[in-house]
Amino acid sequence: MTPKTFSQFLADPFRQSFYVLHPSIVKSDYVPLDLSVTNKALNVIDVSSSEILADFINNHIKTNSAKVAFGGYLETRNIYNRSNYFNAANPETQRNIHLGIDLWIAAETPVYTPLSAVVHSFKNNTNHGDYGPTIILKHTIDSIEFYTLYGHLSIESIQDLKVGQQFKQGEQIATLGAVNVNGDYPPHLHFQIVKDMQGYIGDYPGVCSKVDLEFYSMNCPDPEFLLGLMV
Repeated sequence: MTPKTFSQFLADPFRQSFYVLHPSIVKSDYVPLDLSVTNKALNVIDVSSSEILADFINNHIKTNSAKVAFGGYLETRNIYNRSNYFNAANPETQRNIHLGIDLWIAAETPVYTPLSAVVHSFKNNTNHGDYGPTIILKHTIDSIEFYTLYGHLSIESIQDLKVGQQFKQGEQIATLGAVNVNGDYPPHLHFQIVKDMQGYIGDYPGVCSKVDLEFYSMNCPDPEFLLGLMV
């Protein structure tokens, strides 16, 4: 089937699911993870500590006999309170709503493009709590352009990269970064769909405020539409 629009492509219930981690990691190896403010288990966890948070996440993966923990789209989180990069005096404009999906797995795990792509841009975003090394790919489906963002990568992932470089569907594009380069988080991939890059280069907001949620939820559709992990 040839989709007429990007929205139709995302909504098509008959198309294949795509992957950003190796396909040998099957859907049953993934377990949902709730890092929202409503998860009472986090009340006794110091989420400002990447080491303590990593223990919590790794225990969740082990307890569920999984390989990857995932989730977080439009999740309101306290984890960003530790960084001045996200804080605001007005709670309404504080950026704490997550716009992508996180896949929590070990550093150096390979990352793959779910669709054929060209490199739009890349950058090492070094603010505390930011993405660290980041790659943004541009995809074209029936003349409809959209973008996917990959955050918290290794430094090596962007060292030899070039704008305009082409990748085939399923080709490795990167590896995950360790805590010392990925913005001070337990190792994971932040994967986000973006319709309009709004002029951003090597970066795009991955967390928004309540007042901006309507716009960003439209411009950044749920990555689950592509990955199909809940099916």
